[in-house]
Amino acid sequence: MPTTVDLIPVDRIIARLGGAEAAAQLTGVGTEAVRKWRQAGAIPSRHWPAVIAATGLTLADLSNDPALRARPTMPETEAVPQAVLQSLAPLGAGRPIASHGVAPHDMIPPGATAALVLADGAVFWGTGFGAHTSTPAPVGEVCFNTGMTGYQETLTDPSYAGQLITFTFPHIGNVGANAEDIEATSIAARGLVVKQDITEPANWRATQHLDAWLRARGVAGLGGVDTRALTVRIRDGGAPSGVLAFPADGRFDLAALRAEAAAWPGLEGMDLAKEVTCRQTYEWDETRWAWPDGYGRQTAPKHHVVAVDYGAKRNILRCLAAAGCRVTVVPATASAEDILRHRPDGVFLSNGPGDPAATGEYAVPAISGVLEEGVPLFGICLGHQLLGLALGAKTYKMARGHRGANQPVKDLTTGKVEITSQNHGFAVDPATLPATAQVTHVSLFDGSNEGLACTDRPAFSVQYHPEASPGPSDSHYLFERFVAMIERR
Repeated sequence: MPTTVDLIPVDRIIARLGGAEAAAQLTGVGTEAVRKWRQAGAIPSRHWPAVIAATGLTLADLSNDPALRARPTMPETEAVPQAVLQSLAPLGAGRPIASHGVAPHDMIPPGATAALVLADGAVFWGTGFGAHTSTPAPVGEVCFNTGMTGYQETLTDPSYAGQLITFTFPHIGNVGANAEDIEATSIAARGLVVKQDITEPANWRATQHLDAWLRARGVAGLGGVDTRALTVRIRDGGAPSGVLAFPADGRFDLAALRAEAAAWPGLEGMDLAKEVTCRQTYEWDETRWAWPDGYGRQTAPKHHVVAVDYGAKRNILRCLAAAGCRVTVVPATASAEDILRHRPDGVFLSNGPGDPAATGEYAVPAISGVLEEGVPLFGICLGHQLLGLALGAKTYKMARGHRGANQPVKDLTTGKVEITSQNHGFAVDPATLPATAQVTHVSLFDGSNEGLACTDRPAFSVQYHPEASPGPSDSHYLFERFVAMIERR
């Protein structure tokens, strides 16, 4: 038999959110869902975390205020009883910012030891893992990644500098960590948010628990969050600024955390390539991982490629070496003279973080100098955007960006569709490309530009990550295309 519970009337909640349209936008559930709320006179349990986050209501509001009590006829199957709401609090329900600064202990949901505080004041509570945060806590752009594998590669991808990653796949940590599945020596992301608490590793290659691996690198994680509600918020409202706090003493100055998030300027206009690039030139000869021997070595290279490191992933360099190249890696700030003095057969422009327009202030002159010499050139991700800028095009900040290993891209030159790995929040505006550059690839998600090629010189680029670390291997052929371009020259 259904039981009766006391809840806030649905109309009162919608009114508090500013009406049906505002409710749909703030909670990210859509106008049809809000219409069904009113029709049923109840809000489904899966929507309550988003509602609590958007309204700023506390559990006390839901149970102690007689003015907010609902009709005592709502069945438990159509509403959320107090026991469920209590369980939602530490799993990501939003809480209001304390007007007096440091939150009293009784304002923290039971079991919560960490929080994600957004610039608009929404707070997602959960349990912390990894390293405790210092003061000020790490701040960045909150984005989401839809990949089901490769969390270690994702966290060490330099392209994630300046960002807090929400993983939409719930099982993060179950394969542990090892010394091989990394794309850089340090973690580029400023923190991570996951749904389920990380478990003991269950993979034969694991050498360390993810929690210990994060602690050793000074990075904090937040578990037990309703990542679906957070992802919907990002999807519908764009990537917000946020602070991940996991204080050792368990005290949260929510007003200060919100102010820190609100004051962060965002990635637009930010040059982060200088933060993640190598500090000096070095040689690379390691090739891709293969069973049962692991990584190999390129001992008989046929071509010499200079790779400009704007935040290069190791597996990209491995793919170049596996394609028969001796690879010389130079810093992001290398000039055309610095690059060309190595007498390369080809030049590679790597992935990287931040706003391409900001990095382009020093990168574009160098790329232009290489193009003038007619040296074959291949760029990916940030390198693709920088090539576009060097050709005279413009870039823009995307509303949501592409981050995951399941992104469909159409190759316009062949008509084939590739499933690709991507991580970018900026894109090239194809309408601004010159007549000597043609669009070669487009996203089947939103139609944004995913590739270009010059018609008057040996240069091409793609927006996605063809090295597939992590991700599908559909696009490995691009490295062979680059080598073929070198050989034709």
